[in-house]
Amino acid sequence: MNAGDTAFMIICTVFVFIMTPGLALFYGGLGRRKNMVNNMMNSAFIMGLGIVLYVLIGYSLSFGEGGGSFIGSFKNFGLSGITKDSLAGSLPTFVFVAFQMMFALITPAIITGSVAGRMRFKALFFFIALWSIFVYYPLAHMVWGGGFIGGEIGALDFAGGDVVHISSGTTGLILAILLGKRVGYAQTSYRIHNVPFVLIGVALLWFGWFGFNAGSALAANGLAAHAFMTTAISAAVAMLTWMLIDVIKQKKATLIGACTGIVAGLVGITPAAGFVDMWAALIIGITVSPVCYFGIVLIKRIFKIDDALDAFGCHGIGGIWGGILTGVFVNPAINGGKPGLIFGQTEQLFSQIEGILVTFVIVITGTLLCAGIVRMFIPLRVKKKEELIGLDMSEHGENAYPSFTGLD
Repeated sequence: MNAGDTAFMIICTVFVFIMTPGLALFYGGLGRRKNMVNNMMNSAFIMGLGIVLYVLIGYSLSFGEGGGSFIGSFKNFGLSGITKDSLAGSLPTFVFVAFQMMFALITPAIITGSVAGRMRFKALFFFIALWSIFVYYPLAHMVWGGGFIGGEIGALDFAGGDVVHISSGTTGLILAILLGKRVGYAQTSYRIHNVPFVLIGVALLWFGWFGFNAGSALAANGLAAHAFMTTAISAAVAMLTWMLIDVIKQKKATLIGACTGIVAGLVGITPAAGFVDMWAALIIGITVSPVCYFGIVLIKRIFKIDDALDAFGCHGIGGIWGGILTGVFVNPAINGGKPGLIFGQTEQLFSQIEGILVTFVIVITGTLLCAGIVRMFIPLRVKKKEELIGLDMSEHGENAYPSFTGLD
């Protein structure tokens, strides 16, 4: 065991944990006042459910001993076989478990942005439980646990392009299609009700993302420092790029646009953070903002899909773009892999695309299965009257602002 690595990874684990309440603030601020509690609760409950599930079966199915190309085993059920003296590289195994457990919290929380304002809380609770088992744990095993995508295809995913962002964003899009549009969609102005919460949420997300990406080096070393810097560069330049798009399109820079650009830049660099040079991180940040911006326009205005808080628009599209550009810019001298397209070779790029396609198949199949099981027992969507009242009162019996007596 290395004490420095252990201390560093415990700190990174705390950083990543903060991302889930940060996302709750981000989504809460972006939504409508009458759905504030529900939007935050949709992320908050996963901090409980996700930890319990991960301890019982999640770690074992993702990284447990044995297993095959597509799923782990139950040998470490309930973390059996792991003691305080067990090691994962230079780390106590419990530290590695805790770090990966935080990924299993933030990933399903991202999904909830697509279904904001209309999905029944009870249905979401059981959907997230099933989705974690049938989609997230197998995908984590296939990419990071020596399984099919990372081991046999050879796709690179440093900190969660496939596992976290493409999976959650695509799932959110499918659920948005299944649920249908919110009442009054395209006829009613859905105003963001708390811009300061959005900024606070994004600040916590960016803070946590440093642990998310740098911690994926699994040691306090140069690779962690490299991932930290690529993360900072991509997020910063993506923020500025989105601001420029706002100025061109609306003649004014907006705080919401700046915050959205930060998220897009963080998503885009996630699969590439430990594989590409600094100049490549700059290019990823510059390009991911327009790709996500026009992707959101395509989804909402052309396809008329109500991806309420743009989970697919930012995380799905940004994850796909980042995964592809990983295959373009990967430099083997940094952390292995095969030379990217920029170095005149195509093998890694094709592996990245293949890994993304396999991820799509797994996520689409698993999401439809989980939604189908849940809707056999619980309606996925709230009734129209409940939606008009607001999910805070209809689903939770709470008001985020009990002293507020004005009108929206």
